[in-house]
Amino acid sequence: MQLLRTILIIILVYYGFKILSRLFAPYLMKYASKKMGQKFEQQYKAQQKQQQHRGNAEHYKEGETVIDKKPQSSNSSNTSSKVGEYIEFEEIE
Repeated sequence: MQLLRTILIIILVYYGFKILSRLFAPYLMKYASKKMGQKFEQQYKAQQKQQQHRGNAEHYKEGETVIDKKPQSSNSSNTSSKVGEYIEFEEIE
């Protein structure tokens, strides 16, 4: 009798979950799509701001290649010499 009762409870929980998921899935999807839309909008606005800032500060011809580099500080030259030691390799035949 306990086995039948346990199986019946499992079946009721399963179907209850199916019914509730059908009721609440549209609301959850709408909420998730709204949040993703807000995130995309924020990223788009940040990108537009960055492009406007670049466009106002620097004017280049179309097709011109521009490479932006960060200025090297005096600390970076000291650390670059301490990157590691050089090891010579020989091929073995």
